[in-house]
Amino acid sequence: MNMMRWFKRRWSSSPLFSTGAALVVMIVLQTLALGFGFSSAGEWLNRWVMNWLNILRNNAGIGIIALGMTFVIISGGIDLAVGSTLVAVGAMVMVLIDTGPRGVLLGLGISGVSAYIIGIIAGIIMGGMLGELTGILVTRGKLPPFIATLGTMKICRSVTQHFMQGYTPSVPKPFLQIASLKVGGQLIMPIVYWMVCAVIFYVVSKRTAFGRHVIAVGSNERAARLSGVNVQRVKRMVYTLMGVMVAVSAILQVSRIGSMDYANAGSGNEMDAISAVIVGGTSMSGGRGFILGTVLGTLIIAVMNNLLNLVGVPPFLREAFKGVIVIGAVLLQKREAAS
Repeated sequence: MNMMRWFKRRWSSSPLFSTGAALVVMIVLQTLALGFGFSSAGEWLNRWVMNWLNILRNNAGIGIIALGMTFVIISGGIDLAVGSTLVAVGAMVMVLIDTGPRGVLLGLGISGVSAYIIGIIAGIIMGGMLGELTGILVTRGKLPPFIATLGTMKICRSVTQHFMQGYTPSVPKPFLQIASLKVGGQLIMPIVYWMVCAVIFYVVSKRTAFGRHVIAVGSNERAARLSGVNVQRVKRMVYTLMGVMVAVSAILQVSRIGSMDYANAGSGNEMDAISAVIVGGTSMSGGRGFILGTVLGTLIIAVMNNLLNLVGVPPFLREAFKGVIVIGAVLLQKREAAS
């Protein structure tokens, strides 16, 4: 009885605890769905580990975007343009490093590692600039984040599709090693990039003035301004950082696949990232959020998708389960706020 009261108290008072507990339940269910019909414990363990590597690798891109989305939502904003920004950045990087006759850097006599470095830097700069543009629309243009990012979402994808129609860049094979380099015989580089970004974001959120300012702006913008926080600058930096993280995810996707579907690539990434952030305990009203919670939330969504696949749930119904989880997470937040 005491244990149940302790668990209930921890569940209602600690978003990280409730997110972690939910993840444990999901992992147990996934393990049961994976089954135990193997010839040996070693074979079962190998299947279990490989399944987890696939989950982490396939969701690393969304996990990286969700890290940036955490800061955006903590600050009281939202970003619906991440999928379109990913397409725009990915297209530009491919055009730069294209080994075909229309390759920009190759036409300038630049190839190999030098071209890859320039392409990556240019992609990150472009992502940051698109994020900065959103920040300017929100701060100086006084547009609601929903409207500003909805507009940039339409612009980025349509412009990219217009200029890339009929053009398929040839991505050099060495560039694919950025995400496809094997370590210990396994493709784990996307996971490594995700974890490194998570550690950086955790330190920034907990140990820097910028992290504290983001929370202050999301909690009470007027009070933050009266306390000397440059609210407009903080908001612009948040969206710029969001753009940089989308660019990192775009570069990883190009290096994993070697191509990009300009009409569909990144579609739904904004909803997946927002879902992971909300499930991880970040408040939609701003002022509270956890990088660790976002990582756990990303894993919950990822494990849920894998579990539904293992039990044979039709693909179109999986989004419904995701919606139920998001609605439940927000209802729990409201219950905590009321208490």
